[in-house]
Amino acid sequence: MEKIITSLLDNDLYKFNMGQCLMHQFADAHVVWEYKNRDAADRKFTAEMVEEIKKQVQYFCDLKFHKDELLYLSKVCPWLTKDYLDFLSIYQPSFDWYDISLADDGQLSLIITGAQFLTTYCETPTMAIVSEVWFRYAMSDEEYEASMAELYRRTDEKIEKLISGEYQLGGFSDFGTRRRFSKESFDKIIDKFSSNSKKFSGSVFVGTSNVELAKKYGVKPVGTMAHELIQTIGQGYPERNPAYSNKFVMDAWHQEYGTENGIYLTDCIGTDVFLCDFTKVEAKLFDGVRHDSGDPYMWGEKMIAHYESLGIDAKTKTLLFSDSLDFKRAHDLRQTFNGRTNVAFGIGTFIVADTDVKNMNQVLKVVEVNNRPVAKLSDVEGKNMCRDLQYIDYLRRTIKWRMEHN
Repeated sequence: MEKIITSLLDNDLYKFNMGQCLMHQFADAHVVWEYKNRDAADRKFTAEMVEEIKKQVQYFCDLKFHKDELLYLSKVCPWLTKDYLDFLSIYQPSFDWYDISLADDGQLSLIITGAQFLTTYCETPTMAIVSEVWFRYAMSDEEYEASMAELYRRTDEKIEKLISGEYQLGGFSDFGTRRRFSKESFDKIIDKFSSNSKKFSGSVFVGTSNVELAKKYGVKPVGTMAHELIQTIGQGYPERNPAYSNKFVMDAWHQEYGTENGIYLTDCIGTDVFLCDFTKVEAKLFDGVRHDSGDPYMWGEKMIAHYESLGIDAKTKTLLFSDSLDFKRAHDLRQTFNGRTNVAFGIGTFIVADTDVKNMNQVLKVVEVNNRPVAKLSDVEGKNMCRDLQYIDYLRRTIKWRMEHN
């Protein structure tokens, strides 16, 4: 296989937003990342796949940022500081951070260990590598080309429906870097959406979370933060009560960016406990919130009701939906909430890996910070991830106590 990752900009924008905050305020956060294949029963890995993944990760670890790439970041992200960009100019991932092997059960064992302000940039490219390698090795050349052709056919069909107005999404973006079918197909798909966007009826392709392709096609790079930041800041320091994770993150975010980068992710330890910290001040400072688990309609109603309870017009705020969306679901959500609030969508797998073979259902999550377990307790059980059941119990008890005594 050719090199999959050829630029350190082949990453999600929120990695750079979080990276600056981590470097400035939490450089002491030492973390462990763990890979999980959510389709373990149906999808196995081989020794050849694992060797190719290792080789591709080594290629990735040979990369450094180019001057023009950092100049682009400074222009499109004016909130990124000079000292942070200077740090990126000498940054290089290290293969020593990785431990990659084939487990006895035929699954990929992949661990990344190191300072989070260094290792955070590894997650998305590594998952993109795993996805592409699996498809290349699991399929014959003929099957692979046929699936690629089907991916393009479905893409063209979606674009026609956006042009005709059958789907009217308003503003939507690609969020699919980590689960793409391949780098080649991802590039062509973003080209198709960006070049046809002006023809869409009732929809606007705002951009992509992938900074490299945003730069290449002149669209907006999009993204704010991920669960890893809330896990680390809120749970990785023993002197802090993890039930107040969101408050600690909001304080750090405002210290770093003021009112910039204003979309908050609500579900890391559950949306209800998030709302305890989403005070009138915070609700005014943040431009909106992002949905990533649970029933999107219930979540949307809950957010609008919360804004109204604070005396804030929900029409001035944005609800960004990003959980397992296709265009039909996004269209229906917009029909429900449009006119009551600003609605936007981040759509991943359905854009970048919708073909005749099942996409990779995988995650690479922070499971330990400073030798302490951390957890993601989202609004649905299936998205939870933690190594330590005792810690899960502790976290749930702290949240329960807070909700009962708030």
